[in-house]
Amino acid sequence: MTTVPDSIRHKRPVEVDMRVSRYDQVAGMLVSLLILIGCAVAIMFIIWLTMTLVFKQRAVPIKLVENAAGRGDNPPGFERDMLAPGMEEMPELAEPQLEAALEAVTDAVSAVAASTDVLNTASTVTSKGEGGRGDSRPPGPEGEGDDIIPRWERWEIRWISTGIPAYARQLDYFGIELGAAGGSPMMDYASNLSAGSPKKRQGISKDEKRLFMTWKGGTLQQFDKTLLSRAGIGTNGRIMFQFYPEEVEDRLAWIEKVNADKEGHTSVKEYLKTIFGVRAKGREYEFYVAEQRFRPAPP
Repeated sequence: MTTVPDSIRHKRPVEVDMRVSRYDQVAGMLVSLLILIGCAVAIMFIIWLTMTLVFKQRAVPIKLVENAAGRGDNPPGFERDMLAPGMEEMPELAEPQLEAALEAVTDAVSAVAASTDVLNTASTVTSKGEGGRGDSRPPGPEGEGDDIIPRWERWEIRWISTGIPAYARQLDYFGIELGAAGGSPMMDYASNLSAGSPKKRQGISKDEKRLFMTWKGGTLQQFDKTLLSRAGIGTNGRIMFQFYPEEVEDRLAWIEKVNADKEGHTSVKEYLKTIFGVRAKGREYEFYVAEQRFRPAPP
């Protein structure tokens, strides 16, 4: 049997104070307050992030296609859009060749008989309906078709004419090329106009398919002459052009349509004149409709 020493037996247990001190209360309160503030800041950051970052689905570009006035080339035949019958379809009107005619006359005289039937010969008919000119309507805008004023005729663009450097930057931003034609089948082009030395190239005039515009006069016409001369392109006695990329033409057509729809004109046949302006948007530029006039709605 184990005995406990008297020194340990008579010793009183140590009392420990388990109450929360004022220090612990203040420290716990500070930690809780920091957690609440951190959660509030995180929630506010998430709200700001969702309002700042707007996630949009990329729109598919839409190309507005206009049916040109007129209906194109003349159809073959002699009537209005209908093929005239060929002579092989009307044998009673066919004229046989000389050899067949002499043979038929000889047979008729020998038999002392006359016949008004069509000669059954192996001769080839030389006249065919599809070889005719067609109807008398000229192709293009003068022909029949949708009564639409073409874009190159109804569009006008007003540039910001603060000087040649700013004007050249606008042309370069939209990817517009300047051109000069006349005197030869070749067209002289100038691009990168805001640089010290614009780029120069040549192309065949008849191969050009882009939308183009010309000047009627004014200060900006002189700007174009200056820019072309910087590229080493002469303009004396020549016609100057501005050639617009297809995407810029599509953008102008869409801006025109949106403005017309807002004014209650939904048919392109009503478009009479559209004047576009150019304005700065930060370091970029954009087109807008400065003025748009309409024709009476078609019946």
